[in-house]
Amino acid sequence: MATQSAQWMSTARMLRRAGFGATGAEVDAVVGLRPQDYLRAALTADPDADPGARATPLPAFTKVAAPGKQATPAVRKRYNAERNDQLGALTAWWLRRMAAVEQPIHEKLTLLWHNHFATSATKVRDATAMAAQNQKLRTLGTGDFGALAYAMLTDAAMLKWLDGVSNSAKAPNENLAREFMELFALGHGNGYTETDVREGARALTGWAIDGSDEVTLNPKRHDSGPKTLLGVTGSLGAREFCDIVLGRAESAQYVAQRMWQQLGADAPPSRSAIDRAVSAYGPDRDTASMVVAILADDEFSTARDTVVHGPVEWLIGAVRALAVPMDSETDVKKLIGLLRNLGQLPFYPPSVGGWPHGQAWMSTAAAQLRLLAAASLVKNADLSHISAAAPTDRLDAVGYQLGIGGWSDRSAAVLMPLRADPSRLTTIALNTPEYLTS
Repeated sequence: MATQSAQWMSTARMLRRAGFGATGAEVDAVVGLRPQDYLRAALTADPDADPGARATPLPAFTKVAAPGKQATPAVRKRYNAERNDQLGALTAWWLRRMAAVEQPIHEKLTLLWHNHFATSATKVRDATAMAAQNQKLRTLGTGDFGALAYAMLTDAAMLKWLDGVSNSAKAPNENLAREFMELFALGHGNGYTETDVREGARALTGWAIDGSDEVTLNPKRHDSGPKTLLGVTGSLGAREFCDIVLGRAESAQYVAQRMWQQLGADAPPSRSAIDRAVSAYGPDRDTASMVVAILADDEFSTARDTVVHGPVEWLIGAVRALAVPMDSETDVKKLIGLLRNLGQLPFYPPSVGGWPHGQAWMSTAAAQLRLLAAASLVKNADLSHISAAAPTDRLDAVGYQLGIGGWSDRSAAVLMPLRADPSRLTTIALNTPEYLTS
């Protein structure tokens, strides 16, 4: 059984962390390039110009008018069904786009930022607002983190999710200010106090959303009085709140640590690796440079199997590698059901803290669900490259198809007896440590 070179394995890991899996052919096409050059070119490309993105246009959603107080149960039922249909169509669209794009790094980063600024349709219940937030994460997620953070502070879906629309001068609501500091920008208890949370909430008062999800500041509901936030005093609003919080040294460290955790390793990296990521992030808060620094860092390049793949990454990677069709509504509904069962459905994070990571995805129950999901996927997969190989070469063939450069003795011992059955071989290969981690 062949094992690929160390450079090939390192390139495969970089591609998998920057996207959703990677086939051997995709690794071969990149292995001779400097990681920095490949990543910069990928990150500067227009995500909406990708042929796969153009082939999967966002559905047009019509705003669903809320039923009045006197509405009948039947009218309310139709209203809820229409909203559910739109949210289902939105989820299906994004899964199709993830699977279809030729360069997946922008969709991967959109998913990571969705996990960072976690917002759930369970409460928002508005496909238009969730779609708009998704596009902001995509277009702003490779630029100035300050622009992205401010966009989230004043985003219709986020304001609905964290009760920003009920935050007024007469009745300040602390949810958005607290979660912004605790989860989005600084980290729990990292340099701020309860007084800062209260003052931050005052700075964020007054935002309103109209019937078209346009966000405006209502001066009558905004607290324009003096406030003191993290040692800065003034008539602070949302812009000043954002700038003051992100201006803290702790913020750059926190953002780099969160991004390293999502891209590089479930466990914290060394202080020197974080320092290099922070240096790349710099005073411009350049998220693209930070991503390049992480994925090209020696500490990243020499590591293996330090990230457990979440269900979306695992499933979409398999769909892409095995050309699983997503053309029909039935095909996509099946994938949505699999992801719901596996515990990670896009647009539905379980809390503002996002989805779990690491070993949380490796329970016995999760393993059983993944086996069932893999068997279901393989029924519609293109296994021709694996089936065409001689039985003695099929371990290499399935590994190459999935971008795995070599099997451990333990995995090989499990896979070897399955060589005569490409479907079973592939199903189990999708559940090996080599595919579940990178």
